[in-house]
Amino acid sequence: MGPTIQTGLAVDTGLKPAGPTPSSSRFQVDLVAEAAGAADKTLASGDKDAPAPEGSEQAAGGEEAKGRFRVVNFVDPSGASPPEAVPAEGFQNGDTVMSEGSLHSSTGGQHHYHYDTHTNTYYLRTFGHNTIDAVPNIDFYRQTAAPLGDKLIRPTLSELHDELDKEPFEDGFANGDELTPAEEAAAKEASEPKGAVKFGWIKGVLVRCMLNIWGVMLFIRMSWIVGQAGIVLSCVIVLMATVVTTITGLSTSAIATNGFVRGGGAYYLISRSLGPEFGGSIGLIFAFANAVAVAMYVVGFAETVVELLSVDCIMTDEINDIRIVGTITVILLLGISVAGMEWEAKAQIFLLVVLITAIFNYFIGSFIPLQSKESQGFFGYDSGIMMENMGPDFRGTESFFSVFAIFFPAATGILAGANISGDLSDPQLAIPRGTLLAILITGIVYLGVAISTGSCIVRDATGNDNDTRSAQIMANCTDAACKFGYDFSSCKSDDGLYNCRYGLQNDFQVMSIVSGFGPIITAGIFSATLSSALASLVSAPKVFQALCKDNIYPGLEMFAKGYGKNNEPLRGYILTFCIALAFILIAQLNVIAPIISNFFLASYALINFSVFHASLANSPGWRPSFKYYNMWVSLAGAVLCCVVMFVINWWAALMTNVIVMGLYIYVSYKKPDVNWGSSTQALTYHQALTHSLHLSSVEDHIKNFRPQCLVMTGYPNSRPALLHLVHAFTKNVGLMICGHGSRRPNFKELSNDQTRYQRWLMKNETKAFYTPVFAEDIREGTQYLLQAAGLGRLRPNTLVIGFKNDWKDGDMMNVETYIQMIHDAFDYQYGAVVLRLKEGLDVSHISEQDDLLSSQEKTSGMKDVVVSIDMKDSDGDSSKPSSKATSVQNSPQFLGPTEKSPQTLNVADQRLLDASQLFKRKQGKGTVDVWWLFDDGGLTLLIPYLLTNKKKWNDCKIRVFIGGKINRIDHDRRAMATLLSKFRIDFSDINVLGDINTKPKKENVTAFEEMIEPYRLKEDDMEQDTAEALKASEPWRITDNELELYRAKTNRQIRLNELLKEHSSTANLIVMSMPLARKGAVSSALYMSWLETLSKDLPPLLLVRGNHQSVLTFYS
Repeated sequence: MGPTIQTGLAVDTGLKPAGPTPSSSRFQVDLVAEAAGAADKTLASGDKDAPAPEGSEQAAGGEEAKGRFRVVNFVDPSGASPPEAVPAEGFQNGDTVMSEGSLHSSTGGQHHYHYDTHTNTYYLRTFGHNTIDAVPNIDFYRQTAAPLGDKLIRPTLSELHDELDKEPFEDGFANGDELTPAEEAAAKEASEPKGAVKFGWIKGVLVRCMLNIWGVMLFIRMSWIVGQAGIVLSCVIVLMATVVTTITGLSTSAIATNGFVRGGGAYYLISRSLGPEFGGSIGLIFAFANAVAVAMYVVGFAETVVELLSVDCIMTDEINDIRIVGTITVILLLGISVAGMEWEAKAQIFLLVVLITAIFNYFIGSFIPLQSKESQGFFGYDSGIMMENMGPDFRGTESFFSVFAIFFPAATGILAGANISGDLSDPQLAIPRGTLLAILITGIVYLGVAISTGSCIVRDATGNDNDTRSAQIMANCTDAACKFGYDFSSCKSDDGLYNCRYGLQNDFQVMSIVSGFGPIITAGIFSATLSSALASLVSAPKVFQALCKDNIYPGLEMFAKGYGKNNEPLRGYILTFCIALAFILIAQLNVIAPIISNFFLASYALINFSVFHASLANSPGWRPSFKYYNMWVSLAGAVLCCVVMFVINWWAALMTNVIVMGLYIYVSYKKPDVNWGSSTQALTYHQALTHSLHLSSVEDHIKNFRPQCLVMTGYPNSRPALLHLVHAFTKNVGLMICGHGSRRPNFKELSNDQTRYQRWLMKNETKAFYTPVFAEDIREGTQYLLQAAGLGRLRPNTLVIGFKNDWKDGDMMNVETYIQMIHDAFDYQYGAVVLRLKEGLDVSHISEQDDLLSSQEKTSGMKDVVVSIDMKDSDGDSSKPSSKATSVQNSPQFLGPTEKSPQTLNVADQRLLDASQLFKRKQGKGTVDVWWLFDDGGLTLLIPYLLTNKKKWNDCKIRVFIGGKINRIDHDRRAMATLLSKFRIDFSDINVLGDINTKPKKENVTAFEEMIEPYRLKEDDMEQDTAEALKASEPWRITDNELELYRAKTNRQIRLNELLKEHSSTANLIVMSMPLARKGAVSSALYMSWLETLSKDLPPLLLVRGNHQSVLTFYS
């Protein structure tokens, strides 16, 4: 037989850390023995006396661990062995040790070997080969090191695939999973000393559920329900309640078997299925309901005690006696709970024995009719009594639904086992088995009691032995008691009221009369109340502790702390005790009791809805091992729970719904930073996919046109003004994609950037997507994005870029690239938009710019870290990446907290920083000037319309400027006014410019010629071959022929700049038709010069050119 293999990999020495830390190696490895006989005695290190590490599978026996894979110890390739290295001859078959790859660890550590490219390597022997590729192992799939075993991290794809001389990518967590606060807490728990008490399905779930479901209703209300509703309808009531609880039990079983269940019961199940919004709201009211339920059960117990003592032992008065007994009782219960789960479980077992004894005592007594009990209505089993009690006899204001409302709380309590899920040894097995079996047993007992009481007890009895029937009226007596010689007709008075003290309808303690030994029924009542109180006293803190660990509600973290080996929530016990004591001192629970029932029902409804929701979302992660559920049955169960809520008490149901929705809205607003893979996420994805496909099947229509913008921002925080302006007119209207062509070929860092900056956009409440691509230059990156960005109909149709302010300072080939990018947009049938601010757009060169921008706006409590990006670029505002530091929250990679004091900025940078926030502020009263000179389909007009509809821009009025002829100004103004009114676009003024074609000022023409002088080819002054060669190598150069051919167009740009300064120098924003340059005919330098001349020394200017497809229509 081969060597015994361990089931998992354990640490080599010392204690295990709670979870993956920066110092953890990729694998935590125990050295295994070469021989089966030495498996439980010797470590592979060769130290025969060394004890097995704590937690090692060897200590528990290695037999069940056979057949996985084995770990061979590490050998230094240089020949030096680590302190516990296996001798070379220890390798089987003389396997040669060769390095296939290496493991990288960021830091050293005390408890692990660490391996890098140049020192130690390690090997897993898999399928007869030495390889670092790992076979499937459960330990790779753990989220934390708790409670089932160690957290191991499989080799990353980089370690297996990258070149050997490359540094492996260290992300710290398998699959990029970061630990939530709850998971970190679980990991911390795992590192604490072992020995926690865990319960199986009988002691942990079955016993608790049975005790909670068998409440006082069984002994003091069940007989009354039979008297009112009759045997048939009583069975219907029991079955209806059982149907609701059974469906909920099935749903609970499905959720509980869909992955590992931690502590928190109903809260954990709902929050991990439906998300923190529903889970957080239900968790709070469920914990509160359990706390108040303690008071309800204790007061029920105290009332019974006071009633027994009322004969000769009243301390003060009845209400204060209840308070005194209740307070003493809840203090004793608190003591049992704080003593630990083990003591509490023993107490529950004792109470269950008493309760079952009481139930058997009743059934035994029902078969022993006594002469002394007949006057009180008990005659033993009789078909006559059974037939008489078969139908209903509702009295007073009672009805079927009112009686059902009284009984239903007796059927609750099915989550008593699930609420201590963290204390179960195997929740996935225990919760389904224990819960469903408890529902079955208790349901049968309730039905048995209903049929039994209805078959042997009459509805009314006087309790007077002298009420025997006389011979002369025997013929007139029709009641079932008549044949036993009793006449109870005197119970009903002439006015229709009943005045007897005994019988099903009148005596709540009738089961004590029937039983073989009455005091045992009293003990059963005590047992039922105390066990339910004890279960609720344990459940409330456990659920509340789980809620506080997840930090859903700020300020409650102090209750998350646990004590002792079982992580007992002592602070939660004290809080629950205080709440229960407060309600015990009120001692009037008739109003609060229906609210508690509704709180429980709301939890049941959401558990059922969770299963329906998860099934509807069709997520691959929804794979419960419990198969006996159906999504539609669960939905029916949720609806039934809601109906029962209103049947029990309509105002309490409304109050419950209001409280749940209020908490839901609060948690939704706070947006807790958790990701539990809820079915809400799955369904959102499913709906998004379905709607995207549906959109793609329908042709676009002009009325539904939306500007969907591909904005070449680079990193999103590099050009805030560009981001804010486009977001202003696309928010809740159209798609916005922040595109970025990165020159870094590291695809992992690219992916990391995508995650980081998407989070940055969300943190800044910018509704956009960040999409980086690897490209050699900005044009190539833009081409990729123009072709591939988006999905179906959710694709960009407009390219937005920043104006290249520094175009005259750098390499003119960058200008060629920039202008060709605009040509590419038109080639792909995109619209094009260029934003120019005279201060510039790119703030990425300002270190800590995010801190400077947000110092007055930052939300309190945000933890900021600095992300370092090593890349230098000198292209100013041309949407290229540049060296910078950016502040982000929860970044996947960071250098550390910001500690530098804010730097002093020069005047230019300060102006740039101020201008970058221009569009984030509320725009005062002013104008948006639209220079709609050329018809591009209407995009030039649509963008300012969308902009002025937004809150920040709604104080601005639209002024429209159009070109025209001097002698037709009024006609052109009226025509444009008619068109705008048909488009239903409000405007404050229309200006017709009749002097566009007037010659520009001479000094401006001279300035233009001086600007383009360095970029002219001057082919007339050189040989043709030389000129052609120069033009081929520098295609941006302006030829003399081209300059002469487009002289009129050049003069128009100069003249338009003069008119813009004259009419729009005070505008908040200018939106202007972008001049077009024919591709291949106009050089990049000339086109760039036109744009420069047209837009210089002006307020913020947006140059717009649609793709000449109509985006506005006046048809309905």
